[in-house]
Amino acid sequence: GDTAVCINPNDERYHFLRGKKLIVPIVGRAVPVIEDEYVDIEFGTGCLKVTPAHDVNDYMLGEKHQLQTIDIFHDDGTLNEHGGAYAGMDRFDVRKKIEADLIAAGLMEKVEDYTNKVGHSERTFVPIEPKLSMQWFLKMDGLAKPALDAVMNDEIRLHPAKFKNTYRHWMENIKDWCISRQLWWGHRIPAYYLPDGSFVVAASDDEALRLAQEKNADLTAADLRRESDCLDTWFSSWLWPITVFAPALSEGNKELEYYYPTSDLVTGPDILFFWVARMIMAGYEFQGKKPFENVYLTGIVRDNQGRKMSKTLGNSPDPLLLIDKYGADGVRMGLIMSAPAGNDILFDESLCEQGRNFCNKIWNAFRLVKGWTGEAAATPQPEASRLASYWMRQVLNKAATELDDLFAKYRISEALTLVYKLIRDDFSSAYLELIKPAYGSPIDETTCREALDFFDEILRILHPFMPFITEELWQNLAERADGESIMNAQQRPAEAYDEAFLARFAAAQEIITTVRSLRTSKNLSPREALGLEASPSYPTELDEVLIKMAGLSAIDRSGVRSEGAVTFVIGTDEFAVPMAAYIDVEEELKKLRADLEYQQKFLAGVEKKLSNESFVSKAPEAVISLERKKKADAESRIATIEQSIRQLSGN
Repeated sequence: GDTAVCINPNDERYHFLRGKKLIVPIVGRAVPVIEDEYVDIEFGTGCLKVTPAHDVNDYMLGEKHQLQTIDIFHDDGTLNEHGGAYAGMDRFDVRKKIEADLIAAGLMEKVEDYTNKVGHSERTFVPIEPKLSMQWFLKMDGLAKPALDAVMNDEIRLHPAKFKNTYRHWMENIKDWCISRQLWWGHRIPAYYLPDGSFVVAASDDEALRLAQEKNADLTAADLRRESDCLDTWFSSWLWPITVFAPALSEGNKELEYYYPTSDLVTGPDILFFWVARMIMAGYEFQGKKPFENVYLTGIVRDNQGRKMSKTLGNSPDPLLLIDKYGADGVRMGLIMSAPAGNDILFDESLCEQGRNFCNKIWNAFRLVKGWTGEAAATPQPEASRLASYWMRQVLNKAATELDDLFAKYRISEALTLVYKLIRDDFSSAYLELIKPAYGSPIDETTCREALDFFDEILRILHPFMPFITEELWQNLAERADGESIMNAQQRPAEAYDEAFLARFAAAQEIITTVRSLRTSKNLSPREALGLEASPSYPTELDEVLIKMAGLSAIDRSGVRSEGAVTFVIGTDEFAVPMAAYIDVEEELKKLRADLEYQQKFLAGVEKKLSNESFVSKAPEAVISLERKKKADAESRIATIEQSIRQLSGN
């Protein structure tokens, strides 16, 4: 099948072959030597035999240089009459026979094994033999232009936008589309062949006969042969945004006019060209407008080797088994949280396990909140519970605002992560702990009602991500009417929130965490109350929260530091916890002096940088400001450590 030998015009080794012809061994055919920079000088001998009928790249070279195209194969992989003495033999048998014949003819220089790039069927693993055949093509240049402009101008938005470059590359280098397939099942190509080899295209047999008879009045239905090829799968799929409502060329259809264009398409980036781009092209071609507003591109779930999951490879876990083990919501949550838009997931069952554990946490929170209902009593709401409820409302208002923003930007994974932290950290670990009454004591009615309302609100926020557990718990949280579902329940709209209060509460949480860490480091029981010494100017607003959550006996604002107290700084406020009865003074002094030495070295490094005129004159203002903040923080930390050392030393 070889019809030329190609050399690179810059390859001086083969300049002597220019304009000459070579003989194809065995068949004895003379073929020209052609020149093209397509040939890689460094690969192999630097001479490329060209077989236009059986290699895609060779076919393009053949078209460019007007070479003869010789198809040597039957459809079953045996050689046809162009195979000469090998006609009728299987392709694999011919390869072995040719090797022996070349050796016998003294034409074989050497035989060696090497790794070659041969395409294989992903279903049968059989080597693929490219072969010319008659196919139907769709010219794409005119279709691609409006579809490219729509995405580049953000008339249609891709999320994440990084895929715009991939889209542009494909559309700017688009080739005519081979729309015919040799399949048993599919939409048949509506073409009919006439006895003279011409054809007509028609929507029905009757229409085809009418068109054929316009060419030749003597033709009958028996004279027409229907094309047996099917359309490419994507050729019907590219009409999907239109044909779910009406036929592709419909005009004045009320459903189509109401719903088209649609809002959002969710799909994978691997079919951005095969499906998405073609739907856009079809939309502008058949309806004169875009098919959708936004395209959200999910990540692709891959196995731990990075391979795309497929039935053929057998590397896809059984989703029903995963659901049995972790629950449908657990599987959903684990995958969504680990899949930022457009980023692939290396599948790991631990993701689903994390989702199941989260479901357990939600269920336990429900049991706690629902269990309080029967204990409600007409008692005043404690100050700590009032503060907790006010704080939780601000947290939910802020979360609603942030969720609106994340959804608008199609950052679904980040939205679920926000809800996850809202439930795990804010609602369960902070709010419920703060309002929980002492063991054996009832909870007041106001706090109980507010807790149920907050939990209801959280279930509504979580529902789009985890629909099953949220529906189940919401139905059991309160009396519901027949047919009422959380699916139709309104989420609370985003409202203004008290940012300053949230900042003060966050600082209080840092104090609580520090005191708890001190308690743990000394192996003290949570029931053993500690004192907290604060500066006289520190507000009393959150005292009840600190006392309850940190296990404090009292908060002293006298300004006098107890001997042996451990000091720490939160923001610009200094605190101390009297620990003389619980600490080894010498060991604590050793730690403080080591920390002081580290902070002094750190401060010296920052001061050296700030005293460098070259750095100060060239660095951006933001960088200089950061270094100055580091200096101030280090100086504050050093002062606190030195004071702690003086107190422990009795100075």
